[in-house]
Amino acid sequence: MDLAAQKSLPETEEADNHEHCRAMGHILDRIGDKWTIMAVGALSHGPMRFNAMMRKIGGVSHRMLTLTLRGLEREGLLTRTAYPTIPPKVEYELTDLGRSLITPLTLLADWAFENRPAMEKARLAYDDKHGGPAK
Repeated sequence: MDLAAQKSLPETEEADNHEHCRAMGHILDRIGDKWTIMAVGALSHGPMRFNAMMRKIGGVSHRMLTLTLRGLEREGLLTRTAYPTIPPKVEYELTDLGRSLITPLTLLADWAFENRPAMEKARLAYDDKHGGPAK
């Protein structure tokens, strides 16, 4: 490898790392969203209809659930199946890719449950030291 190629290698690696981080950010934006986590959790037990998901999740608006489900479908994490019945029946189901999220999300939920008291304690100590919640 000549000297010019050696000098450009770190720049290439930096660009690759930056692109990797951007791609990771996009994925985390999709799967780290509150409603995504709730939708994947609801669908982890099998296919569901829209209104059943709304009841199971609770607190999600019709619009937000619609946007969440469309995003998950776009990313290949779930399928939407419309049945030609009257009234129309639509079911949502996790794909294999979507089901592969169940284990990491369960681990994250377990971690959050286990560490929540320590984080709340740290938050209160920080707020006491700094005169209130961080802004």
